[in-house]
Amino acid sequence: MRVITVLEAYRKHIEERAALGIVPQPLNAEQTAGLVELLKNPPAGEEEFLVDLITNRIPPGVDEAAYVKAGFLSALAKGEATSPLIDKKRAVELLGTMQGGYNIVTLVELLDNAELAPVAAAQLKHTLLMFDAFHDVAEKARNGNAHAKDVIQSWADGEWFSKRPTLADKISLRVFKVTGETNTDDLSPAPDAWSRPDIPLHALAMLKMARDGIVPDEQGKTGPMKQIEEMRGQGFPIAYVGDVVGTGSSRKSATNSVLWFFGDDVPYVPNKRAGGFCFGSKIAPIFYNTMEDAGALPIEFDVSNMNMGDVIDLYPHAGKVCKHGTDEVITTFEMKTPVLLDEVRAGGRIPLIIGRGLTDKARAELGLGPTNLFKLPEAPVDTGKGFTLAQKMVGKACGLPEGKGVRPGTYCEPKMTTVGSQDTTGPMTRDELKDLACLGFSTDLVMQSFCHTAAYPKPIDVTTHHTLPDFIMTRGGVSLRPGDGIIHSWLNRMLLPDTVGTGGDSHTRFPMGISFPAAPVWSRSPQPRALCHWTCRNRSWCASKAK
Repeated sequence: MRVITVLEAYRKHIEERAALGIVPQPLNAEQTAGLVELLKNPPAGEEEFLVDLITNRIPPGVDEAAYVKAGFLSALAKGEATSPLIDKKRAVELLGTMQGGYNIVTLVELLDNAELAPVAAAQLKHTLLMFDAFHDVAEKARNGNAHAKDVIQSWADGEWFSKRPTLADKISLRVFKVTGETNTDDLSPAPDAWSRPDIPLHALAMLKMARDGIVPDEQGKTGPMKQIEEMRGQGFPIAYVGDVVGTGSSRKSATNSVLWFFGDDVPYVPNKRAGGFCFGSKIAPIFYNTMEDAGALPIEFDVSNMNMGDVIDLYPHAGKVCKHGTDEVITTFEMKTPVLLDEVRAGGRIPLIIGRGLTDKARAELGLGPTNLFKLPEAPVDTGKGFTLAQKMVGKACGLPEGKGVRPGTYCEPKMTTVGSQDTTGPMTRDELKDLACLGFSTDLVMQSFCHTAAYPKPIDVTTHHTLPDFIMTRGGVSLRPGDGIIHSWLNRMLLPDTVGTGGDSHTRFPMGISFPAAPVWSRSPQPRALCHWTCRNRSWCASKAK
């Protein structure tokens, strides 16, 4: 009776969310446990719904619900459990949709299973979040396992990337034009910050204040949902276009909102979208980077001749935009980096970097040289001048020889020694860590504070106070308590002058050392790395320290 109640409760939740015009939340761990029992003995008429839930409504990575899902699918694959709806082969295929984390051990073990090894190998070939498990596959390959050899060769050949479609030469888009400056608070209002981890719900507040050409459904509460839906019904994907886009600090949640309406569903990942197009005469740098991370295509060009509802033809490789169906050029452009189209193809900047690293490791394992499959960032011209202290600090974090630095405009991946996170962005950071299969921090210090919600917590803040500390501490981090003070004060006590670190949001400036705003890659094996085209933010200070 209990598991039937779980299913009925979730159906009620679906109806409540539908009344708001949004999709239901993903299943949590308790609901997933109930779903597992139903899949073992499904009620008549519920079969299709149950399979859809286990397939599409549970987050991947290392979410608590993903742990339950992976355990059940692993038991099915190994014959330790049965379901009339999911056979062993399908169980392995579903494990392969979970990206990384709790699914990896079983997929690697199954490379020794005569019946299921080909299926497990097929799933591992497109799995990037391997981390230390790479060595397990490599060891099996060295010991003669043909399927493991096939996986290593696939990684070395970059099939995870080459089998993804390239961006078309011509893309027709409908313009959603927002004139003037779009601040991230327009896209992700601060009074609605409590809902930011719930992307579909939070996105309802995007552009909730009326402005030229924008008609909110309910002024000050709900944005132009009907207007967007009407445009969607007119055909063509919609591009977000603005004069100035993405100023302000809430870049991640703002990106989530834009892509929720104008991006693409991520297969097997509930309530998250990627891809999409964002154009502006000026796009704020960190918002631009956040769009890159999400697999969107952000391009700066003159949008003054584009209006709400126009249809344009984008030629990403040729660098021009034309009036739809004609050769009339509206504007031209150059990509900020030649790597951008690779990022879009890979599904984002972070998947591209992780995937390139996996390919490099596989090629090294096979004794192969570097691949020419990927475009590489263009290095800035060496001026021959000395390096500032800040540039030397970054250079040291990148493993360069003593005294060597990293010049502005250089692509680099410095190892972080310190990570700071505060509470309003902490739940989003937690969700990113889950997606990236983080089971433990290997950087020296990861600190979570509760700066903003200690004094007057909302009910959802109280939940965060009780759950986020355990998440941080079980991965080797340090969690402060509500009332302990702000992240900056604690970092001021903890940091060393040569610290290189990152913050869970752009405000986490380090009082000593040097910091990068957000965009870290977290995992159990490699240290967190800042992903950036590095630019010194205080050139006058740097210049004063240059030798």
